[in-house]
Amino acid sequence: MESHETSDLRDPVNCFKDYEDYLDSKVTAMDLFFLKNKESARKLVEHGHKGTVLSLQEFEQRKAASPSASRYHQNQTTMLASSGYDIQDNFLRALAEREEANRMGKMTSLIFMRDANALGQEVSGYLDYAHRLQTQDFAPYFSGRKKLVPGPSDLCYYNWANQVSSSSCSSNYEPIYDHPDGLLFRRKLDSKILNVDPKCDPGEDSRRTMVQSGLYSHVVILDHYITSV
Repeated sequence: MESHETSDLRDPVNCFKDYEDYLDSKVTAMDLFFLKNKESARKLVEHGHKGTVLSLQEFEQRKAASPSASRYHQNQTTMLASSGYDIQDNFLRALAEREEANRMGKMTSLIFMRDANALGQEVSGYLDYAHRLQTQDFAPYFSGRKKLVPGPSDLCYYNWANQVSSSSCSSNYEPIYDHPDGLLFRRKLDSKILNVDPKCDPGEDSRRTMVQSGLYSHVVILDHYITSV
């Protein structure tokens, strides 16, 4: 009987939903006991200290080349959530213009938002648009039935009313807080840095766009264009 170790190296797409899941499969309870957190354990695996491990780029390349990924992309391009809606708001129109490119992996858009949540509390944060498209149905946002706001599961989140904050990695980005230049985001696939400071250049292959919206208080979109995979 073929071992899990052999099968995941040959075709990880069939075994794991993403690269983090792939690394987690090689993390042991003993690793977590000594290293105290999962992120450190993943780094240990990724750097080759646990045997032969696919790099993030190798994993993503195999994932993109799989038949299931091809079918997924074909379905996504013919079923855009923004299709069929008369979108008037500038921000929602900007999202619609970027939807296909984010679904196809040609672009990853980072969105900064500041607005009120359903409870009327002011919240702000950074969203990974491509990741949100993969995990949510955006038709209610484009139709106006639901309002897009940052949440605790996004890259960065802050509730100004109760001062609750959180941060997490997405499928495309990880936040960097301990940098002299302030908050940065590293794109996982190519390790390129996205600088969110409006006084600085956003980075290689990236562009910052401030969007005036009639529905949202403050919106900035930072697009990173994928030049190679």
